[in-house]
Amino acid sequence: MKKLTTPEKILRAAHKVFDREGADAVSMRRVAEAVGITPMAIYRHFPNREALLKRLSDDSFNTVAHEWEARATHPDILKRLLALLEPYLDYALEHPHLFDHAFSVRRDDARRFPEDFRARQSPTLNVIADAVAEGVRLGVLKQDDPWDVAMSLWAHAHGLVALYRAGRFSYDEVRFRKFYFESIGRLVDGIKA
Repeated sequence: MKKLTTPEKILRAAHKVFDREGADAVSMRRVAEAVGITPMAIYRHFPNREALLKRLSDDSFNTVAHEWEARATHPDILKRLLALLEPYLDYALEHPHLFDHAFSVRRDDARRFPEDFRARQSPTLNVIADAVAEGVRLGVLKQDDPWDVAMSLWAHAHGLVALYRAGRFSYDEVRFRKFYFESIGRLVDGIKA
């Protein structure tokens, strides 16, 4: 088994606290105690708490992006679009604090639409935009701007997740998942050529 480096231990400990209790619970002192180092030792690897939280957010984006990339190979574009939005829902329900920080909380370093996304700075939305562009190119989807369509799909998925997590659905998780995919399916039907 590979021995973890100090930065890896710090990230693992911070991730556990963040995942269980949210960003406000992540302090340099608390993470240092979990790792077994002094709080000052963390600053050798992360200049401040914001840098540590940014790294956790970046790792969250990359985790979701990796899942999306793994599903980006389905030959049927319409089924691929539905499959791409499943890891987003899974991540939101399994890691609500990390999800909120990565996708729902205002941050100065957050990517902005359209410029940052069109510059391919989003490891997550790139995958959906690429699938939409391929669908348009193949004539499966209506002619439209792939980035605008990708953002619409993401916004729809995000809105449903936010409403569910805010208690706006009386559904249990199984019924909500069914509704989520049916709803996204209706949206995808609307962009078919």
